[in-house]
Amino acid sequence: MEDLINIERESLKESSIHRLDGRIKLIITFIIIAFAVSASSVVTLILMEAYLLLLVLLSNVSPSYALKRIILILPFGGFIALFQPFIRPGTVIWTGPLGMDVTLEGLIFGALLLGKVTVSVTAVILLSSTTSMQELVGSARRIGVPSDFAMLLNLTVRYLFFFYDELERIRNAQKTRCFDIWNKRTSYRWRLRKVGETIAMMFLRAYEQGERVYLSMLSRGYSQDSQMYTARSTLGRWDVLFAAANIFILALLHILQLGYW
Repeated sequence: MEDLINIERESLKESSIHRLDGRIKLIITFIIIAFAVSASSVVTLILMEAYLLLLVLLSNVSPSYALKRIILILPFGGFIALFQPFIRPGTVIWTGPLGMDVTLEGLIFGALLLGKVTVSVTAVILLSSTTSMQELVGSARRIGVPSDFAMLLNLTVRYLFFFYDELERIRNAQKTRCFDIWNKRTSYRWRLRKVGETIAMMFLRAYEQGERVYLSMLSRGYSQDSQMYTARSTLGRWDVLFAAANIFILALLHILQLGYW
């Protein structure tokens, strides 16, 4: 939850990237991810990553904060890339212990996969660090995301912090009763049962809160045909210029990838 608070705090800073329209940032992020997934050159991905890190610096986002998030998230996808040199067939360039062979094709493919994951993660981190959660939902709705899906996202964002407070109250009540999940002097089965009871209690409170919210929405005229209100906004000159510049840079990188330079 502290990470969510830090993300929201970073998104409320002032910079030219923060002031961009959320639709532009969403669309450019999707385009960058699509470009990274389809890339076939490690050099192109390195240049793309350098450009994204430059945007992080220009956006007034703390570099240490951004790098920390990249390092924390990267192992989830980068872990697969580490095995590629050992499992992908090709020209053997090194033979390790236990008969593990490192192939040139596997090394190139692993580096390419790691580059794709890194660029995609950096693009998402830049988006989340410069755009608030509510603005992301509103921007998604304005670019055509179905209203039901946008409403679910909106409710999730709105009540995420509420359920964290509920969990904190449960944990504080457990502490007053001297419960400590890391206390090895108590039975492991008993600690596991208490954790299960906490999870069950959170599910019950989430269900009850959902019922209260739904009844409140019905009392205010909500129905199956209701539409979520989305404030209109117009694109400024800086929004169009930023989108055009990013498309131009991606086009140059694509030409470089094709080997025309």
